[in-house]
Amino acid sequence: MVALITGILLILFTLFAALPPELFGFGLGWGSDILLFLRGGSPIIAAFVGLVAVFIGIADLKDKAEAKKEEAAAKANVNPGD
Repeated sequence: MVALITGILLILFTLFAALPPELFGFGLGWGSDILLFLRGGSPIIAAFVGLVAVFIGIADLKDKAEAKKEEAAAKANVNPGD
């Protein structure tokens, strides 16, 4: 419940901060600064997401290779004479 209330308060603050005071009569007018931050941070976020995706892809390939090895070992251990 505390997380829900905190989330709502933070969303309301974000809206208050982004609203231009000239247009609505209240607000901090940080909208252009927020957009500037998002434009500047987007390449950095994209690089981190890409890096994580590469690590996940490498781990997935290793897991598939390990699964194939285990499957081959399991087939080799089965006695054909049974």
